[in-house]
Amino acid sequence: MNYSTDLSPRQQQHQSKREGDISDTFASLLGKEAEPLPDRFRELKLQLVRGHEEAVMASWRRLLPILRRENDIVARRGSAVIPDVQFSPDLHRNLRGPVGDEIRKRGAAVIRGVVPEDEARAYKFEIEDYVRRNPQTRGFPADNPQVIELYWSAPQLRARSHPAVLETQRALMAALWNTSDPDAPVSLHTPLSYADRLRIRQPGDAKFALGPHQDGGSVERWGTDGYGRGGAYDAVFRGEWESYDPFDARGRVTAVTDLHNGLGACSMFRMFQGWLAMSRSGPGQGTLQVNPLVRENTVYSLLRPFFRPLKSLGELGSRDRLLDADNWEFTAGESMQSDLQGATPGHAQEFPEGLHPHLELERTMVNIPDVRPGDYVVWHCDTIHAVDKTHSGTSDSSVLYIPVCPTTEASAQYVARQRDAFLNGTPAPDFPGGKGESEHVGRPTAEYLSTCSGSAGLQSVGLEQLAAAEDDTRGGKEAVRLANAVLGF
Repeated sequence: MNYSTDLSPRQQQHQSKREGDISDTFASLLGKEAEPLPDRFRELKLQLVRGHEEAVMASWRRLLPILRRENDIVARRGSAVIPDVQFSPDLHRNLRGPVGDEIRKRGAAVIRGVVPEDEARAYKFEIEDYVRRNPQTRGFPADNPQVIELYWSAPQLRARSHPAVLETQRALMAALWNTSDPDAPVSLHTPLSYADRLRIRQPGDAKFALGPHQDGGSVERWGTDGYGRGGAYDAVFRGEWESYDPFDARGRVTAVTDLHNGLGACSMFRMFQGWLAMSRSGPGQGTLQVNPLVRENTVYSLLRPFFRPLKSLGELGSRDRLLDADNWEFTAGESMQSDLQGATPGHAQEFPEGLHPHLELERTMVNIPDVRPGDYVVWHCDTIHAVDKTHSGTSDSSVLYIPVCPTTEASAQYVARQRDAFLNGTPAPDFPGGKGESEHVGRPTAEYLSTCSGSAGLQSVGLEQLAAAEDDTRGGKEAVRLANAVLGF
């Protein structure tokens, strides 16, 4: 495979992004109505399955009964289906056991006690003081911010570079992910830092009500110039979905996840999205929901645009009859349309009610279990997730968003730009632009980070030369070499 990381013209432009907030990432939060996609998407769909039509139809029929069976399990077990594991020096080894297998199946996990509880709780108080000193800080919703447009506060810097957080990231990458090509230029042992926002959601809030969605673009998942650059989903479009491994990094090294300069669209290779808890929270208390069946649900979402129901629920009068495979026809040739259900260019992939009925999201979106400050929650980059529509708890639900990102050349290119943003106090490059924290009182400097972070933390943000792990693959060591060249070392 050619692992060239030549960037698309869209990426090369590095367009400055206008000011905004987290609502700009989601068409639903902006109140945008779904519009028909251009005809080129119909042509793309025809191209993706050309020569494999019969195999794709057969694979769909194999998939649907598995979804129904697994959905019943998820609905019955609820939050208990989400695996958790205690942080320890043996975390890497522990993740290679049965709990690791369960995490790979579910696509989500809770790592307990990564940061000491008192330390993690103090992060929130320090951030609140930072915001009080800088009332110009933006957030969503504007009248009562729950998601704060901060990237460079001292607690965020300390948390991202915390030795235990970085060690957890290494363990999650090396123990759970793999690469089917040892020459693929990606290091599963060398995490890079991705600066994201934070949430302090207050009891009673119902405005930060994100419905089911996937991060990492939307139309890009089908695009030959998006995820198709590395063939991430080729097996699915060949009708061989059982051979698709969502934890194989090989096909994602060169994937382009932001072809439309979206506000908040992650352009790094993010293996897991994640957050570090700064407060206690639990089901119904303004926290995360996930659809815990990452492989099958990803396959379904990719195949759904190629199938349509013969009769609607209203016509059939029975949900079971609606979901029956015999009620769904493959759309090929002249019957193919341009629709990619829930995909809007420049926004996240969403799952509006009724468009993906076999996922049964009304009963399979389950809350993450109770967490305490210092617990680290992660979910696979393809995992469908949401947040509680209403925070019905009695205290705030507060987290720092800290994803898990391996080293690749393209990701290092982003980190180089992110490093400049940090030094200037402007928002991280993927996110809404503007002055950000450039005029904030008490904004920490690179010198501050040097005093509170070890060598691994400084490496992760591009302030020190990356060190390759001795047991990394050939491709992993090459990725570190290429990244160091990009970062100026």
